[in-house]
Amino acid sequence: MAERAAAAPNDAASIREAVCINTAKIFDSCRDKDCIDDIRVFPTVTSQSYIENAVSIRPRTAELLYILVNVAPVSFNRGYYTVDCTYFYRITGETFPAGQICTGLSVFDKRVMLFGSEGSVKSFSSEIGGIYSGGADLPIAVVDSVDPIALNMRITDVDAVPVGDVDAPRAIPGNISAQFDGELDFTGGARRLFVTLGQFSIIRLERDTQLLIPAYDYCLPDKECQGSTEDDPCAMFSRIRFPVEEFFPPDNLDTCEDYRALV
Repeated sequence: MAERAAAAPNDAASIREAVCINTAKIFDSCRDKDCIDDIRVFPTVTSQSYIENAVSIRPRTAELLYILVNVAPVSFNRGYYTVDCTYFYRITGETFPAGQICTGLSVFDKRVMLFGSEGSVKSFSSEIGGIYSGGADLPIAVVDSVDPIALNMRITDVDAVPVGDVDAPRAIPGNISAQFDGELDFTGGARRLFVTLGQFSIIRLERDTQLLIPAYDYCLPDKECQGSTEDDPCAMFSRIRFPVEEFFPPDNLDTCEDYRALV
């Protein structure tokens, strides 16, 4: 079990000194709950053949493979930046009635605007041989996301798809294409596959900065290190607690962690 850090004293008299630290300060952040409706799934060549003969398809899993993040200044609003996020997903579904597993790639583009302040410092560090470690005068964008929830999948004849809704083939990074067992089919046959996803994200802009913080004391562990000098592995195993909770389902779930439950 992880050791919990001791709470800081409430009285100012407990502060030993004020120390200056270098850390990433968050200047702005936002959270989003996106329902991404009917985005195109580019299946593998084998999966496309299954889709051509299927009556319908049901979603099984949706996995977030990668997020490509770019930051650009907003010219008309000083200190603000656009954060462009491109989400790459691996979508898995099961056809009906054959029950064949289909996999494919979906791409979702998202843009937000956040405050990131200004700065013009060029940072050099001995850890990287004195090479300049910065870039343009831009904050660092960080995107925290979980795997999405596959809400729905549908198959549509290509003739029924409006012309403006047909996604054009786009450049896919090689490390993304390598995540699939077969070659992706970007042209498609007579039928198209679409998926609806539920995505949770937190996006923030941060910069390295120096902060003055109160220091109460040095961090010393409260417990001693546990070790063993016994050569007999069975003797050491005999002192390990039996993991009862691993064999029986819990009686309840923590609602804070069960984010997939309906509210």
